[in-house]
Amino acid sequence: MAQAVEDWYKQMPVITRSYLTAAVVTTIGCSLDIISPYHLYLNPRLVVKQYQFWRLITNFLYFRKMDLDFLFHMFFLARYCKLLEENSFRGRTADFFYMLLFGATVLTGIVLLGGMIPYLSESFAKIIFLSNSLTFMMVYVWSKQNPFIHMSFLGLFTFTAAYLPWVLLGFSVLVGASAWVDLLGMIAGHAYYFLEDVYPRMTGRRPLKTPSFIKALFADDPVVVAQPANVRFAPPPADELHQD
Repeated sequence: MAQAVEDWYKQMPVITRSYLTAAVVTTIGCSLDIISPYHLYLNPRLVVKQYQFWRLITNFLYFRKMDLDFLFHMFFLARYCKLLEENSFRGRTADFFYMLLFGATVLTGIVLLGGMIPYLSESFAKIIFLSNSLTFMMVYVWSKQNPFIHMSFLGLFTFTAAYLPWVLLGFSVLVGASAWVDLLGMIAGHAYYFLEDVYPRMTGRRPLKTPSFIKALFADDPVVVAQPANVRFAPPPADELHQD
């Protein structure tokens, strides 16, 4: 059993494995009081005035207390992050990393701007961790790229993947969780889907082209083309033709 888990972990693509590891280690560390969540949550005032820039990253790593909701999100993270990286972004690790960076930036921007809007600022002020929203964004992007896959929810009913985000949103509402978290993930996911898939088909322009400095961080997967031995793709030299 332990060997199977180890093999499963090692076979994960690099971004999925790194994010899942960081999320589990951070959440367990907070549960054991090794790390304080107060040093991780998104606080714009501390970021700007005290230069605690790590909060822009760590708020995406903590998934609250280790309960059933934590297990659900770890499953979604391991499954849909892996599916995206291995299929839609196969051989494009830099593009996948840029997608996550874009989603994190959009989510952070929405929360910061929402905190300035009257009547909504109180609701946005309660959103101090965006890890669940980023996970939901990946679920949304995957559902948009694989809309016709048939799925089942807890064995109760079947539906196509295009409706997966809405099914999960409804489930969150039923169990009393905040719908804002899932909605933010859907907004970020739709923004990426529109700019990456819809807008380029409409205009021929791709606004989310991955910057070259990010591409330089990740080596492209090598493409190996096997060439049979003793096969010529051009006529042999004339001196070889006259050799006995």
